[in-house]
Amino acid sequence: MVAPRNIKLVVQYHGRDYAGWQYQSKLRTIQGELEAAVYRLTGQRVTLHGAGRTDAGVHAVGQVANFAITHDLPIGKYRDGLNFYLPGDIVVHEASLVSPAFNARFDAVYRQYHYLIGLQRSALDAERRWEMSEKLDIHLLKKAAEGIIGIYDFTACCVVSSQKDNNRCVVYASHWEDEGPAFCYRIIADRFVHSMVRSLVGLMVDVGRGAMTIGKFNKILAGGDHTAIRRVAPARGLCLVAVGY
Repeated sequence: MVAPRNIKLVVQYHGRDYAGWQYQSKLRTIQGELEAAVYRLTGQRVTLHGAGRTDAGVHAVGQVANFAITHDLPIGKYRDGLNFYLPGDIVVHEASLVSPAFNARFDAVYRQYHYLIGLQRSALDAERRWEMSEKLDIHLLKKAAEGIIGIYDFTACCVVSSQKDNNRCVVYASHWEDEGPAFCYRIIADRFVHSMVRSLVGLMVDVGRGAMTIGKFNKILAGGDHTAIRRVAPARGLCLVAVGY
């Protein structure tokens, strides 16, 4: 009998054709595809634990997951073996043996996301960003983003069905960057509530286009009412960039 081993994966994926990370019996998900690939490679059923439960349509370049397995396949064979069975829009970049106690979700100390807004149409990047023709003031975007650094209650940014007793997150970084034909929002926090980044981007876009003041932005966040957010940014612009341990 092979002793249980805990294997950590670093995964990249294009989220367009998936109903999010988390396994759903009748829908195609990232977790479901990875677990199926492990089964085809080893003949064993496993349960993956992901660091971030990305929503439908959200992408990742640095998602982290782990699973326990009792199989003697060399660790060095997992990356290429899984990639052989995975669809082309999911790629395992790393596979390594970790402590039995390691849990990709609960041991994470921060997650980093970015959100891309395209300022002009693109034939290549349209599926990975929110393209808009409206003019945005980058200085207003930056001012709004800087105001949420620290410990903050993001109940207003969480859909009602997903709200928990504690919607507080510690935001370590929050800023916009001008990347020529695109604006990129980067945020690092200890945790994220459901729809948090997309809700924040939707609010900040209203600030950036002059439809909302910074004062109103802050009032909506403090009020904790998700229905006050007029539009949530589309999933295609959001990407999980990295997870820190």
